[in-house]
Amino acid sequence: MHRPKNRNMNHLCKLTLLLLFFCINNLQAQSLSPLSVEKIMRDPKMWIGTSPTDITWADDSKTVYFNWNPDKNPSDSLYAYSLAGKKIGKVAPADRRRMPGKSGVYNRAHSFRLYEKNGDLFIVNYKDFGIRQLTNTTEREANPAFSGNENAVIFERGNNLFSISLASGLVSQLTDFKTGTKKADSKTSEQEKFLKADQLAMFEILKERKEKKDAGKKIADADKPARPKEIYLGDKNVSGQQVSPNGLFVTYRLTQVDKNAKSTIVPNYVTESGFTEDISSRTKVGAPASESEFWIYDIKKDTARKVAIAEIPGIHDKPDYLKDYPKQDSAWKDKERKVIFHGPFWSDNGQHAVVVIRSLDGKDRWIMSLDPATLSLKLLDRQRDEAWIGGPGIGGYPQSAGEIGWVDDQTIYFQSEATGYSHLYTFNLNTGKKTALTSGRFEVQNVVFSKDKKYFYLITNEVHPGEQHVYRIFMAGGARIRLTHTPGAHEMTLSPDEKNLAIRFSKSNAPWELYLLDNNATAPSKNTKPVQITRSVSPEFLSYPWREAKVVTIKAGDGQDIYARVYEPKQSNGKAVIFVHGAGYLQNAHKWWSQYFREYMFHNLLTDKGYTVLDMDYRASSGYGRDWRTGIYRFMGGKDLTDHTDGAQWLIKTYNIDPKKIGIYGGSYGGFITLMALFTTPDVFTAGAALRPVTDWAAYNQSYTANILNEPQADSLAYRKSSPIYYAAGLKNNLLICHGMVDVNVHYQDVVRLTQRLIELGKSNWELASYPMEDHAFAEASSWTDEYKRILKLFEDKL
Repeated sequence: MHRPKNRNMNHLCKLTLLLLFFCINNLQAQSLSPLSVEKIMRDPKMWIGTSPTDITWADDSKTVYFNWNPDKNPSDSLYAYSLAGKKIGKVAPADRRRMPGKSGVYNRAHSFRLYEKNGDLFIVNYKDFGIRQLTNTTEREANPAFSGNENAVIFERGNNLFSISLASGLVSQLTDFKTGTKKADSKTSEQEKFLKADQLAMFEILKERKEKKDAGKKIADADKPARPKEIYLGDKNVSGQQVSPNGLFVTYRLTQVDKNAKSTIVPNYVTESGFTEDISSRTKVGAPASESEFWIYDIKKDTARKVAIAEIPGIHDKPDYLKDYPKQDSAWKDKERKVIFHGPFWSDNGQHAVVVIRSLDGKDRWIMSLDPATLSLKLLDRQRDEAWIGGPGIGGYPQSAGEIGWVDDQTIYFQSEATGYSHLYTFNLNTGKKTALTSGRFEVQNVVFSKDKKYFYLITNEVHPGEQHVYRIFMAGGARIRLTHTPGAHEMTLSPDEKNLAIRFSKSNAPWELYLLDNNATAPSKNTKPVQITRSVSPEFLSYPWREAKVVTIKAGDGQDIYARVYEPKQSNGKAVIFVHGAGYLQNAHKWWSQYFREYMFHNLLTDKGYTVLDMDYRASSGYGRDWRTGIYRFMGGKDLTDHTDGAQWLIKTYNIDPKKIGIYGGSYGGFITLMALFTTPDVFTAGAALRPVTDWAAYNQSYTANILNEPQADSLAYRKSSPIYYAAGLKNNLLICHGMVDVNVHYQDVVRLTQRLIELGKSNWELASYPMEDHAFAEASSWTDEYKRILKLFEDKL
């Protein structure tokens, strides 16, 4: 009678044990502890999760769109968050294809928006949010803009500008740029002129026929419709074509590429074809530069003229570094420097035009008003830097115009490092008054001007260099209203109706998530907190207690404060590792989720093993103003390296680290510093891993390198001081080099040349790991895993 009950009980016990077994296994599978290189270097989207990116708003401000991948698919998909329904949904492919383009330009009243999508032009009417397609062609129509009277749309097709009437749909061609050169009229010799005149004088019929033909041509020419002037480009390229608001002028830039500029080749060994294939890559620094000219086509006069630069204030100024080269210094003799024009940027009423002019040597930025009728320029603001012009909202390269716009029909706004930090300024063209809207020892890192022209929305780091917060400030200046308060970083996308802010936010130990913030213009409060929309990270990622690294300041040898992250172990093993971030001009000792998230996880692994890890924002890092940014001018491996040796001494004093057990590693610029550390300060670091390092700056690119070291043929001293390959004889301790063989940024050739140098020097305490299918940033989890297993082994074995 009782046996079935016992059987049921036994069966229930077995099921319970089985369920418990699966639960324990599942928990173990979801748990990251203990960390290992194999675990943390897996494909991040398959186990960490994918943060939302590319945030945009619907034109009606009722929906936020973003790319996301919560389902761990091979690639991200478009998702939408409805403000009314408070729900996230995946956008179906058919709906996505029907959506308007993301970017675009508004008319002055912000009642229409123009955009390009798939090479065609569209316009959105903000009255009913209806979309009208303006073009449907196989050619690409690009860069749409409203005409001055807003009755037409100006756009590019090929090299030329066209307009399309919004009323009739009539398309008109405004320019006629032609490649090549105009075919020259054939020249008539004196003999031919005599014979022709003699024939016409001798034969009456010939004379009559010629007169009829000439009269017919005159009538035909008179009947031809007006067409734009043919402008032949020769072998130059045209760009930046614009029509003035009054329709009388076309401005454009012509660029002559120097054919003597030799490009590099990167061999690709592992290919589908089975043959070695060449990847065409960049030039090297110092290659002959392209030359740029700024032209104005006067439509009424049917003439095209080049804008002269001889009267630009300081155009002949020579750089200070030439004092180290007496021959070059004396040979300068009022040399006219090369420049590039950006703009013009027109006021809403079309009465004023402003251009931004950058010198190609990187040392000057001029903001000037332009009169297109007279081709005259008038200086509004000049920023000169004997190192190089740069900073947030300014742009570090001559090819960048920086942040500039119109507050009203007489006043522009722009950013400048005039005080040593990038701040927001206005300049009134009528009064000549320049006004600073922000000031202090912090940077304005992003600027958005409201459509009603009442407010600027700013992102600054004034609370702490390692935090980024959103502020609102009146157009005329005054106190800034802080809109975000949680420590970390905030990225902002303002809704079209400006009632809400879509915020991307992260902390140092939590990846980026999407939030929504009510933009209460009348009574913002600290209690008004952003509402979290996405939750992207996986349970497996959350199963580990990721450290919030301590942000500290370390005194450098010259008395400057170096901001740094420090990872403190519960029980120190007396060893330390210093990480050197890449890019030079980049910030990593901050309070938000790092782009070096793999390294961040590796630092947690090292700390678990008892290492103390230091991550410094050394000289030339971003976020700290002009003097810090340019602290490496003419000497990479100078103050940026001593900042790290000072960091090593700080570790010894603060954490009782064994001086003989300090390692260093980093990638790209971090790899370069690692080489300089092991070659020039061999007694400070016992082991180092240089990943994809620059070994000789003369082999790197123009845009980055020439700013900092000038050009090698002009400033050879700077290159000699700054390139590790010249110091390779100093290697004493243990070096690991890792490099992708299809790196089109820092070429594999760099490390091959260093390898040969180390062989010739008879060095034996180094090794090279090559990755045949990897570019500068590795793509494959297997490569990341192999690289970091080698780094860990280096530190475990040698420290």
